Order: sequence, then C-alpha cells, then structure tokens
Amino acid sequence: MRVTNVLFLAATASALSFPDLSPVTDRFNDLFRRKDGGNGNCDPKWNDISKILTAKFLSGGECNDDARAAIRAVFHDCGAWETKLGATGGCDGSLALSGEVSRPENGGLAPIAAYLKSLAQQKGVGVADMIVFAGSHAIVTCPGGPRVQTWIGRKDSSTPPPGGLLPDVHAPAADLFKLFQNKGYDAVGLAALLGAHSTSKAFGQSEAPAGTAQDSTPGKWDVKYYAETLNPPQGVFVFPSDDKLSKFNDVGKEFKGFVNNQGKWSGKFADAMAKMELFGVASTSGMVDCTNALPQSTQSKREMKGFNMFKPRH
Repeated sequence: MRVTNVLFLAATASALSFPDLSPVTDRFNDLFRRKDGGNGNCDPKWNDISKILTAKFLSGGECNDDARAAIRAVFHDCGAWETKLGATGGCDGSLALSGEVSRPENGGLAPIAAYLKSLAQQKGVGVADMIVFAGSHAIVTCPGGPRVQTWIGRKDSSTPPPGGLLPDVHAPAADLFKLFQNKGYDAVGLAALLGAHSTSKAFGQSEAPAGTAQDSTPGKWDVKYYAETLNPPQGVFVFPSDDKLSKFNDVGKEFKGFVNNQGKWSGKFADAMAKMELFGVASTSGMVDCTNALPQSTQSKREMKGFNMFKPRH
C-alpha cells in the first residue's frame, strides 16, 4: 500500500531518552538569528524562475496541486536531517539527484522532483536551491501563505540521507517531539510547522477515505486547521500524530495558541520554515538572499476548491 501523508512520512521514529538538547539548540538557532548578509545581489535568473513557477503553481488565483507537491518536496528534501549531521545532508537536492524518491515516504514526489531538476539544469542553478526556492514560492502562492526568507547558494549532493529522520503519522507524541528536537525545534516551531496541514489531504490511510482533508478549507493557507484538529467537523480527518501532538505538553499549549490567530501563526511558520530551508548549511555567509524574487503574498476573496495535495501525477 502506498502511503502518502503530511509534511513528512517515514518509518516509526524511536526515542528512548530525552537528553538536554538546549546547548545544541542554542548553537543551532544562532545560525538563523545571524544576518551574515551574503555576498552580492540575487541573480536576475531567479526572477525569471519565479515567473515560470507562478505559471505552474497558480491557477485562477489559487495555488494548485503542483504547488502542494513543491511544498511537500522541500519538507522531504530538507527535513530528512538532524543537528548531528551538521553541514551535510539536509537541503542538498538529493531528493531529485539520488534514488530517494523511491522510498515509501516519498511516494508521489517523483514528478515534481523531476520537473524541478530539469528546470534547475535548464536555468543553470543548483537543484537544492531550486527545491528550496520552489517550496518557498509555492507557500506564498497559496492565498494567505507567508513569505519565507530564502537563501541561494547550497551544495548539491546525490547521497541520500540516513533513514528514520522523517516522522511517522502513527508514532507516539513523545517520539515525534524528540525527532523535531533533534532537528533544533522547540514546541513553538513544531506546532507552527504542523499548520501546513491546513492544505493537506490524506491518502493511503486506513482510517479515512482517500482525499479526505485535514480542515474544511484545504485550498487555503489558514488557521482553521488548528481549531478543527481539536474539534473536527464532519468530513475532516485528523492524522493520529496531529491529534496526539495537539494535546502533548508544551506542543499542545502552543498548538492551541494558533487557534484563530493567523498573524501569529504566519510569523512563527515563516521562522520555522526558514530554519528548515537552511538544514545542512553551515553559514549563510557566501550565500545570497533571494527572498525578493518570490511573489508577494497571494490573497483570494473566493473560497478555494480543495484538491489532492499528494496525489501522484502521471
């Protein structure tokens, strides 16, 4: 059975102990607090790439399922990482440059990975940078989505990451939190990242029909997900992992703090996503900030139609 899921999906995470990670986390967070400034200006080719991606990701004022695939791709390329890997792995393009897309957790990502690899080669840019830029682009293309600070200048790699670094939808909340602590996140960051399920749908889950959404407005980047995870209306499927984390210690407290608070969530999500997009990067010194090549925030007054975030395209 092919299982496609949420932000990430992998074999069950295991965690037997919870050491004090604050020194590691403090050093890790310092990278993302620094403004190294980068070198030079963003290459104009990223403006051209942005126009191409807008045409691919935006349909009638709505972000489409190609955009959803790009968001999932950046989570899967960058997110298969933990702090002990340092400046290796993470956002390195291996999703598209190795056999990584054949892993069960990456089911359905082969088409978007191939497209982004081809576009990167056509434009003479790195595949890792393309996956990150496309993910940031897709997020802000979705109505209500924030702009994520996006750096360019990563090193590509054809070496796939170790297994077990992506979470399992059925794992215990404590294991999932530990997994994200090992990536440098606290309860706020994890709770914020979960909100990307606002646009997701479930496939391959025995508990729900294929295509069941995780909130009642699956086409919008909004905070209905948080309230509806806690009190799901008819037709909304809550992933077991989301249900557990929404009630788990400090993660649950932060989760509830995003209910009906779009502004707070947008800022915290953008911070958490910007951190993920630098997984495997030792320093932004020598990189270039290309955030301004992304579109401005997309707004829509219309109710967006839901569609399959993870359905493979043939």
